[in-house]
Amino acid sequence: MTRTPSPAEPLLFGIYPGGATGDDSGGLAVGPPPPHAAGGGAGGPPDDPARVSAALDLLQGAPDRPFLVRAYTHFDDTTRLGGPHPTATPAGAERYATGARRLDLVAQYRSAAGDVDGYCAFLGELVERYGPVTRTLQVTEEPDVTTNPVLDGYYPGVREAVVRGVPAAAARARELGHTHLRIGFNTTPLFGPATAFVAELTARGGTEFTDALDYVGLDFFPDVFRPVTAAGLAPAVAGLLRHHREAVLTPAGLGHLPLHLTEHGWPTGPERHPDRQAEVVETVVTAVAELAGPLRLSGYTHFALRDADSSRPGLFHRFGLTTDDYTPKPAFDVLRTLVARHGS
Repeated sequence: MTRTPSPAEPLLFGIYPGGATGDDSGGLAVGPPPPHAAGGGAGGPPDDPARVSAALDLLQGAPDRPFLVRAYTHFDDTTRLGGPHPTATPAGAERYATGARRLDLVAQYRSAAGDVDGYCAFLGELVERYGPVTRTLQVTEEPDVTTNPVLDGYYPGVREAVVRGVPAAAARARELGHTHLRIGFNTTPLFGPATAFVAELTARGGTEFTDALDYVGLDFFPDVFRPVTAAGLAPAVAGLLRHHREAVLTPAGLGHLPLHLTEHGWPTGPERHPDRQAEVVETVVTAVAELAGPLRLSGYTHFALRDADSSRPGLFHRFGLTTDDYTPKPAFDVLRTLVARHGS
């Protein structure tokens, strides 16, 4: 008997709307400093909240469709507990959490002193301030990456920060009645000996950690750092996601949890045509949507809405679906269509 394929599971879509982008050398990809900037500080085109909101409206489509706005804040050794803890990028991210939109808040851990106690207290304060407008709270950013000071794996005590931070945030959310708030962490793709990273976390944290987890995230950028042929992209995405579910999450005892694609993008630039960016977005999102049911994929967040600086040729300056003045590239309308087709 021929079986009719079941429809793809709906996805929770989102996007990072800021301009700043971390690079692979531990710095930030931003524009040149503005003329006469004091101290020559980093400048470049600033975020335009009105244009960000308009772009988010277009991508979201229906105002009652759930949609995530990814934002980053961080704890380091200068963070003062009891402070306001504003989002670093985009600034004032809570302004975009209107209607059915909610924050996907990333709480980075950057303590050179290994202050895990302070970080856990910081997470509690984030839940207090942002809990009502946040749907997903990500504890640390890429804790498996140890070579880049922009990312959390570079800092001592990061594994302890993950396994203690998740229960701390979940407990505070319960105390405040934020039953809608989901707590998780993420990694990059893990291969070889690195596949044990998540299992090492669950062994360290025990049931207190695993019981508090609501989802796991994955940052992945196929065909950005290692070339993949156009014909091979969809199979590569499917293989990577299946590998992550079967070889990373399941052996760690987390095979039952939803997997959210927390960052994906493909930059334009010299020899990187905007039409190819649109093709990549369509191929990757379609593959994710088709695998959502069998692999328990809960969502897809794009990185990023706009370029950090469209005048620069560097890989990390032009990840946007729009240029730095919010002029849409072809991929913008492609993602807009995909959200309407596959969104929850």
